[in-house]
Amino acid sequence: MDNLVPPKTLIDPFGRTVDYIRVSVTDRCDFRCVYCMAEHMTFLPKAELLSLEELEQVCRNFMALGTRKIRLTGGEPLVRRNIMHLIRNLGSEVKAGNLDELTITTNGSQLHKMADELIDAGVKRLNISIDTLDPDRFREITRWGDLDNVLGGLEAAKRAGLAIKLNAVALKGVNEFDLGNMVAWAGDQGFDMTIIEVMPMGDIGNENRVDQYLPLSQVRAELSKRFTLTDNNFQTPGPARYVTVEETGRRLGFITPLTHNFCESCNRVRVTCTGQLYMCLGQDDNADLAKALRNDGEDGLRDAIIEAIGRKPKGHDFVISRRAPNAAVARHMNVTGG
Repeated sequence: MDNLVPPKTLIDPFGRTVDYIRVSVTDRCDFRCVYCMAEHMTFLPKAELLSLEELEQVCRNFMALGTRKIRLTGGEPLVRRNIMHLIRNLGSEVKAGNLDELTITTNGSQLHKMADELIDAGVKRLNISIDTLDPDRFREITRWGDLDNVLGGLEAAKRAGLAIKLNAVALKGVNEFDLGNMVAWAGDQGFDMTIIEVMPMGDIGNENRVDQYLPLSQVRAELSKRFTLTDNNFQTPGPARYVTVEETGRRLGFITPLTHNFCESCNRVRVTCTGQLYMCLGQDDNADLAKALRNDGEDGLRDAIIEAIGRKPKGHDFVISRRAPNAAVARHMNVTGG
């Protein structure tokens, strides 16, 4: 390293403090959502994944460089064998005040049996991906999912005291007319909700991105016919812009990578389950943290992190059109981490 003492914060070339990492702990998932994966996926050999101990080393070295928020993602993070070991170790840092927040993005399939363990470990908040409350459409979207199981997991998480935010991907001609009922139901349950535009990542087989794409400007206009949506200044570490649904008192977020680029305040990076650090969701430039850690130890790992943040771009290049209907980047979201 050029300096004897590493920086206590990571600052990118545009002056943004990077203090939030999203870590994919596995590319595997028990669903096959039509906007995320092909139905018949080939997953990575387990030998290529970082071990849980290596994932913890990566997280702790980011913390030493100023990271205050960590989100564990997948794939479906809760299907990884012994994942609670990593969650408990990172959760202890939340309890000690060394980490502001440890959150998990999940499809909810495992919550009926893991919710109590998660809150005991120090997790306080979950993002749960659910795109419809209609059982048949849920099965159509997830291909393999069971809505009753997910709703049971949501109830278990709520009962355990976990704060819950729902994430729904807007899909043209599929769930666009379900979103109003979801907003109302979320309000009844005391959940916040975020609606997300489909993102052009990875080959999804026979599905077409243009056919899936639904601008959230259109979604908001439709929701405004049913609800009073008031802009507010609430901010999270993520990219959503929020309104208050006056009829329910809950927050509703919109994530619009295509209709409104959200990059100007980006404070996050993503680490894949194989140890690749992506400084931008919509760019392919990355740093091999696994190689740095295994060849050069933790000093090499920190050097690699610092050097990579120095290459963080201003924004992504996502676009969906008839001329570019599919993937802007080749990797699937389940590899990168949501």
